[in-house]
Amino acid sequence: MGNKCCKSGPDEDALEEERLKRLREKRRRARIKARIKARIKAARKIQAWWRGTLVRRTLLAAALWAWVIQNWWRAVLCRRVLQRRQDLLKIYVIQEKAAVRLQSWVRMWQCHRRYCHIWHALCILQVPKSCFALQTDDHLQDQYDVPPGQPEFHIEILSV
Repeated sequence: MGNKCCKSGPDEDALEEERLKRLREKRRRARIKARIKARIKAARKIQAWWRGTLVRRTLLAAALWAWVIQNWWRAVLCRRVLQRRQDLLKIYVIQEKAAVRLQSWVRMWQCHRRYCHIWHALCILQVPKSCFALQTDDHLQDQYDVPPGQPEFHIEILSV
């Protein structure tokens, strides 16, 4: 047992005990700090993952909306092209009908003109001989293109 009568300095066992206590406290605080740092690190990883998920979700939504808008615009362009083609086709049909009608009228006019020439020539040929004495056969042939024998009469009928 030790001598306690002399109090020359602090008790070494008590000092050792105090030092160990501080060391344990320091280690405990270091462990707590390490645990807190690990939790903070884990929380940061979770937050980064969640932010990445939100960004990817937002980008996906934006990409889907962009895709929807692109599809809509392509459909609008396609409808415009189709409408333009139909308009051009309608214009073409109208022009073709007008050309066919004009050709029909011209042919009808030519046919009527030929008919009138031949009719007029036949009327002149049927005039009594007293009125016919002033004109010669050559003059009639040149003027009306009627051969001296039998007149030719061609009618071309076209259906539209």
